[in-house]
Amino acid sequence: MVKPIVDEGTPEQRWRAWPAMSAWPPLALDPAEPPLVVAPHPDDEILGVAGLMAMLGRADLVAVTDGEASHPHSTVHSPTELAAIRRAETTEALSRLGLRGTAVHRLGQPDGDIHESIVTKELTALLTPGRWCLSTWREDGHPDHEAVGRAAAAACAATGARLLEYPIWTWHWAAPGDPAVPWHRARRIELTAEARFAKAAAIAAFPSQIAALGPAEADAAILPPHVLARFTRPFEVVFT
Repeated sequence: MVKPIVDEGTPEQRWRAWPAMSAWPPLALDPAEPPLVVAPHPDDEILGVAGLMAMLGRADLVAVTDGEASHPHSTVHSPTELAAIRRAETTEALSRLGLRGTAVHRLGQPDGDIHESIVTKELTALLTPGRWCLSTWREDGHPDHEAVGRAAAAACAATGARLLEYPIWTWHWAAPGDPAVPWHRARRIELTAEARFAKAAAIAAFPSQIAALGPAEADAAILPPHVLARFTRPFEVVFT
């Protein structure tokens, strides 16, 4: 269900005004072991579930790509340089969440051309029955997010792990009550003040995405303020 990610999307004020959001049941924070958090690109895991990671105080991360294609026509950095920058940003973000010792499994998949079957195989090897697997939603609208979501779903089905899907670009293209979104599966993760502070600090660890790389249009910020506003809520959302 790939969607065009254009314009400014649904404003955060409209989401906040939707009464259904406050009625979603809370997610019980009771994983028996560190969850496996799967990120198509560096920062997806931070935007989606950094608060949860901070509150649990433990997690393992699967970095599917290094995000080298975030600025394909950059006049400042080559794809190789961007990959190195984004790897370093992930390390810093985890540190800011209090997760300095987090195991990071880097799959080295090409940004924009993820091989779904390989990701499924890698995740299957890391999952066990009942273990939480947090991944981007299978219908999030971005092709990489959807491929990773499908791979995570297949790996969970094969191992008996528990799949929890976090939306990212859904908040952009969808609208409150959109029938294409499984709102009945939505669960809220209420964030403590400490977790909100840590998440904000972790997001700020990605200057390559939240600020322009240079003056050229090709170097514009990927996550401008109207996008970041959707990830500064006092809660996070996953689909069970």
